Amino acid sequence: MSAKNSAETDMLRRIFEMQTDLNDYVFRKNDLKDTAGKTLSMDTLYSAVNNGALKVNELPNTWLSNYSRAMREEIAELDEELLWKWWSKDEIDIQNIRVELIDVLHFLVSGMICAGLTPEEVYDIYCQKHAVNLSRQDSGYSKVAKTEDDNKKIGSRL
Repeated sequence: MSAKNSAETDMLRRIFEMQTDLNDYVFRKNDLKDTAGKTLSMDTLYSAVNNGALKVNELPNTWLSNYSRAMREEIAELDEELLWKWWSKDEIDIQNIRVELIDVLHFLVSGMICAGLTPEEVYDIYCQKHAVNLSRQDSGYSKVAKTEDDNKKIGSRL
């Protein structure tokens, strides 16, 4: 990994750490419990997915659903900030738009952790998916030609 890539994953690692700390604080503050009756933690969620707890009523699915809904709500708040009347003289509130985007990132990172991903895996999978997207553009990507075969080639430890 180059020095630049290392710095990028270091920043991403720090975001993951901060999000883990925040979520663990929220779990403790709200007395949220895992299936064993202990205080819920991001480590519990991360471990559950890596130990194969992938059924509908198990913690990873429950919390991925929670984070997915939270992202949808944050996207809805973002949409409320965006102007669509092209004839209007109004201006967007770029500061609030940026904050809404960061709110989406909070829940996205939570979901990534809950799905058992590390910052290094996110970076690696992102790079692989990026290459797939470029290849699709170069090959005349269309709805008719679309398959998920190229996505299935994206590496994962699962």
